[in-house]
Amino acid sequence: MNKIKLVLLSFFLFCQVSISLAQTTIPLKDILEKTAKYYQTYPSEKVHLHFDKPYYAVGDTIWFKAYVALEQHIPSPLSKILHVELINAKDSLVESLKLPVKNSVTQGSIVLNYLAYKQGNYRIRAYTKWMLNQNQAYLFTKNIVIGDAINKNLNTNITYKGTVTDKAIKVNSRIQFKDDRGMPIINKKVSWEVMADFERVAKGRETTDDKGFVNIEINTSPKVGINRGELFTTVEISSNTSYKASFPLKTALLEHDIQFFPEGGDLIDGIPTQVAFKAIKSDGLGINSKGVIMDESGKEIAQFTSQHLGMGAFSFVPELNKKYQAKVTFADGNQKTIPLPEVKAEGMRIALKTIDENLVLKIYANQKYVDKNLNKAFYIVAKSAGVIYYAAQSDLKSTVFTGQIPKNKFPTGILQVTLFSSIGEPLSERLIFLKRNDDLKINLSTDLQAYNSRQKVKVNITNSGGTELAEGSFSVAVIDETKVPADEDTETTIYSNLLLTSNLEGYIEKPNYYFNKMDDQKLAHLDLLMLTQGYRRFSYKDIIADKAPNLTFLPEQGIDITGTIRKSNGMPLDKGRLLLQIPEKYYSTTTTTDAEGKFKFSNMVFKDSAEVIVNARNNLNSKDLRIHVDGEAFPAIYANVNAADDILNIDSTLNTYLRNSKMINNNSLMLREVVIKSTATTKKSHLDFPALSGLNMMADRTTTGDQLIGCGLLVNCLSASGLTFVDNNLFITRTYNQGIRIPVEIYVNDMPVDIAYLNSLDAKGIESVQVFNNDGLSGINRRSNTSGVLVIIMKEIKKVPATKAQIQELFAPTNVITIKPKGYAVERQFYQPKYTGPRTSLQAQDIRSTIYWNPYINTDKEGKASFEFFNSDDKGPRKIVVEGMDKNGNFGRSIYRYQVK
Repeated sequence: MNKIKLVLLSFFLFCQVSISLAQTTIPLKDILEKTAKYYQTYPSEKVHLHFDKPYYAVGDTIWFKAYVALEQHIPSPLSKILHVELINAKDSLVESLKLPVKNSVTQGSIVLNYLAYKQGNYRIRAYTKWMLNQNQAYLFTKNIVIGDAINKNLNTNITYKGTVTDKAIKVNSRIQFKDDRGMPIINKKVSWEVMADFERVAKGRETTDDKGFVNIEINTSPKVGINRGELFTTVEISSNTSYKASFPLKTALLEHDIQFFPEGGDLIDGIPTQVAFKAIKSDGLGINSKGVIMDESGKEIAQFTSQHLGMGAFSFVPELNKKYQAKVTFADGNQKTIPLPEVKAEGMRIALKTIDENLVLKIYANQKYVDKNLNKAFYIVAKSAGVIYYAAQSDLKSTVFTGQIPKNKFPTGILQVTLFSSIGEPLSERLIFLKRNDDLKINLSTDLQAYNSRQKVKVNITNSGGTELAEGSFSVAVIDETKVPADEDTETTIYSNLLLTSNLEGYIEKPNYYFNKMDDQKLAHLDLLMLTQGYRRFSYKDIIADKAPNLTFLPEQGIDITGTIRKSNGMPLDKGRLLLQIPEKYYSTTTTTDAEGKFKFSNMVFKDSAEVIVNARNNLNSKDLRIHVDGEAFPAIYANVNAADDILNIDSTLNTYLRNSKMINNNSLMLREVVIKSTATTKKSHLDFPALSGLNMMADRTTTGDQLIGCGLLVNCLSASGLTFVDNNLFITRTYNQGIRIPVEIYVNDMPVDIAYLNSLDAKGIESVQVFNNDGLSGINRRSNTSGVLVIIMKEIKKVPATKAQIQELFAPTNVITIKPKGYAVERQFYQPKYTGPRTSLQAQDIRSTIYWNPYINTDKEGKASFEFFNSDDKGPRKIVVEGMDKNGNFGRSIYRYQVK
């Protein structure tokens, strides 16, 4: 996209309006100069990540390339470090990467280890520290769904239908259970319970039918926050085997809402106004609706019908002292009556639309406002991507002003047009999306139209930004579409991110819909989005008042290690000498402290988890010194703005992909299950303790300590052992469901304990959990009036004499410290097989879903590049996706398909 420099155009409006620079409180040029200075001083950065595919499975590797750009969509020269985080559905950080940025790009990968990850909805957040000075709504975020074909014995699909009245909430859920082969689990008992706000609000027991379905009816009080709850189910396969599955209830009960957005900001007396609206469900997704606008007398003023994802628009002329309301009927039959915003007595507003190659601008003012502000100046400022491309000034002499501006004055993207009063107060604002033919053209071609399995494919790339050829950096992914079906409208692309989601606050449904084969209808739908979505990257009021933003972070140029040296009396050490060493790199450097004892080692380069030694021994009275190294600041994790994209039925939605993932992992699964030991190890059991010798030889249920790893509060993790925790007591689930409310007796080794003691245990120290439905011949239940016995066997602590070195570690010197700061993530290479011919019977089958990934495609000065790869064994369509940016900031995306026969 060719960048247009700041231009100030004289703007002659119709109605013979003359331009006047006199009698203005704040000159227009001051607004322009202050805005330009603001963006020069505080440029904004954006980040885009291109992934090899839209979703993954446990055992996969997430491959991605990151592009760091300024708001003007040119490669950013500012930040040299990118932070990438993987966050789970509970808003907890799972993994964090620190990546070096070179020439405004970087690349990375995340291995989804089967021990560390489980099926669920995750999200990836990416940012530079410089971006943290702004609203976190503008950080890069993308939902990543991870399925599991390795560790799952149960596949499920659930649907909800909920209703609410003044007296009760009723949710009907229908669940289908299938085994790991995809066969329905028929005629099996299913125990279920609903937990909401840390309380059990419903429970029951059902039986699956001949297709594996079970219907569960949940009835609760309307005071219960059912959408914050979770449905837990246990399928009893046999007397010794049961499978568990849980389902969030956030979409179980969907309420509807609709909001109205007058163009320009307000309803003003006597001014014809276009009003946009957006109808959404409580899960954040749009819902179609229709209705009528009525005044307080019941007179129908206008009708409306949604056009796209719950959005639409209508027009009417509001009148002062009249109250308007919308009677809405949603697509599912629900109805609501919603008041419209109040009508203002006076004011001005702006209206925009595109006709052919022009942007048509209208400014309305009602007569009251004209009479009060006659001959006063007003300004129009049009800004896109941080640059003001158009500005005009005029005097108020009439109620309607009209003008046209050629669209070629602006680049592709969101144009923010603001109407100012003579004192610099924003009166009205309108966003509009302009599309020009100025994006990067990426042309792909292959040496053949169709290929055989394992045959080499050669792809040529030619890129051009407008009429110019330029060097560029690109990433390419080739996927097997039969294994990775995807909806292009829901993709996160370089277009949807840099042009849309990185500029707007809030959730945007199907962002790439607007850029996938863009036409007039999609542009009209995109205009509805502009009318209903928030945009507040900065405040004109703050700029005009010369109010600088609060800067907490500067652009990172490298890894810095900072800290303070103090004497034992707390005083800082001035001009202290320090030595930093990175042993694995044979690297060392020195620095000195300032008057406050602070030190800084700048632009360090080391991989994550590398040992770094900071040494202050080369100082007078060094044994009296204390070194403190500063920690690293990370942003808070907020609720996922894209939570509406979370997938409830991952098993069925990713069914095709997970079937292939299971085939890929079958061999590795068998290897994981083989454990070779030189000698047999005898594990402790209840038989090792005399107090428990009367219990049965075999426990009814045994859970190993490894299964409890990661458990925070132990009592919350014992349901897998057939126990139910209620009212600060543990019960045998089977007898509890039968109405028997007698708790179990609890032993840790051979010592009887209570619940409080149990909660003090660390799961890492547990060898096993044994549950006995009765006390056998021990007499434990009869003595304590309990039912059943829970035995926690603790791991044996081996007593090993401490060595001299270990004792010295307890009293380590304070003038030398060894740390493991967050370093750069280890770079991995995508495996690229090289085949010499068709597959032989002795070779393993190649059924990969990602055929090729390369983040290092660079075009030459003529905009050309090429790459080669080999096909897998499977036949069918292949999809090549290329994204990237040239050195001038032109960016683009291209898709190419070919067949393997």
